[in-house]
Amino acid sequence: MPILDSPFARLDLIRQPEQPNEPLQAFDAADEYLLSHLHEQGLQADSRVLILNDAFGALACSLAGHAQVISSGDSHLAHLALQKNLQRNELAADGLVFVPASETAQGPFDWVLIRVPKTLALLEEQLIRLQGQLAPGAQVIAAAMVKHLPRAAGDLLERYIGPVQASLAVKKARLLFASPEQKASVDSPYPTRYRLDEPLLTLVNHANLFCRESLDIGTRAFLPHLPRALGDLRVADLGCGNGVLGIIYALHNPQASLTLVDESYMAVQSARENWQAALGDRPADIRAGDGLAEQPPASLDLVLCNPPFHQQQVVGDFLAWRMFTQAKAALAKGGELWIVGNRHLGYHLKLKRLFGKVEQVAATPKFVILRAIKDR
Repeated sequence: MPILDSPFARLDLIRQPEQPNEPLQAFDAADEYLLSHLHEQGLQADSRVLILNDAFGALACSLAGHAQVISSGDSHLAHLALQKNLQRNELAADGLVFVPASETAQGPFDWVLIRVPKTLALLEEQLIRLQGQLAPGAQVIAAAMVKHLPRAAGDLLERYIGPVQASLAVKKARLLFASPEQKASVDSPYPTRYRLDEPLLTLVNHANLFCRESLDIGTRAFLPHLPRALGDLRVADLGCGNGVLGIIYALHNPQASLTLVDESYMAVQSARENWQAALGDRPADIRAGDGLAEQPPASLDLVLCNPPFHQQQVVGDFLAWRMFTQAKAALAKGGELWIVGNRHLGYHLKLKRLFGKVEQVAATPKFVILRAIKDR
């Protein structure tokens, strides 16, 4: 496993979720570039440093004990990685605070270190929240690998922080330096909302949600085929996003007990607000988590899932396969996993290996809805 050897610390870091023979490392050249620059500038121990979107804790772990560190991001897995990497490297977590992206970290901050996220709406929301949070002389630096650094990221920094200067590229990484200046206060354009006609719902979508402006086409294909009138089943919406699958299932199955879980804090925030609007005080367990990893075995009768096929910029079916495995463990014997997926992903064969019995519920030219039954 590669070691992050920065001027602040020598760290053995892991990604989350872990997988055997992990082909990817938990840091990149953009992390190294940012830490080297920070060291050259002379970071003071009493500096308050806000770190945004630190995927696996490389920055926060490096700076632990060297400054007052506040880490904030939208990923529960990133938070889990930070905790595990602090422990793995025997670093004290005293004074290091994690703030989920569903909340606002409180300044003033002397440094703001940003890993540019894949979703620029999240970056925009984070920059808007910095209004009034920067200490005099604060420095704001964004870092990314060049291939993942769109021009629009610099435009957002300039709009909400101040003039931007780009560094030279080093090992295919680049830094953007934004000089804070007085800006007129602006209201956030987030959350966004869209309406469903059947059933009649208005859904709230916070900044980092997938398909914030309209229902994604996979879910649209899935909704007409959700099972109805199944009684008092224990049901989970796994990777719930804004909660639409779980909410509509609950509307059609008033006796069911629902769990909605997602690793995105903003997704969970959206799902909670949407559940309250659609179902009022009807009980539900809506939480941020590592899928169903914390769900007791054989505690569910039905799992609904529209699985992701990427983690940040990494595309693959590892996360989906892991969700399927978690679902099987959480389902009682005879329980069912219902999923929607692109035809080309071949989920039918993967589920057959795992569950044994798999049926096609419906199909469109692009998507297939599958039902896997736990028979062993």
